[in-house]
Amino acid sequence: QVQVVESGGGLVQAGGSLRLSCAASTRTFSSYAMGWFRQAPGKEREFVAAISWSGGATFYASSVKGRFTISRDNAKNTVYLQMNSLKPEDTAVYYCAAGLTYGNMWSEYDYWGQGTQVTVSS
Repeated sequence: QVQVVESGGGLVQAGGSLRLSCAASTRTFSSYAMGWFRQAPGKEREFVAAISWSGGATFYASSVKGRFTISRDNAKNTVYLQMNSLKPEDTAVYYCAAGLTYGNMWSEYDYWGQGTQVTVSS
């Protein structure tokens, strides 16, 4: 069992930045691909970004590409999501997830955090 805990959410003005962190409790963190998803009120959970086991490969939803950066530090069992140029439409609960496969489907991830709220004011 892997526990995943997000942190770093908050309230920010449009155009601002936030960095989310996600800590995973496992001795085999480097065996897991990591993903970020988000869910806005009344909407389905959607893919944001993913990073491969070593961090050598990343990919992003088109809506955040060029503004968000996913990274990981396997020595710290942590994955990050740097969010720049935030927009009101980025407002959502952001979830971190760990899985043995690397993809953009929520079903590919086995372990999920409780989420952290990001609110972007206009």
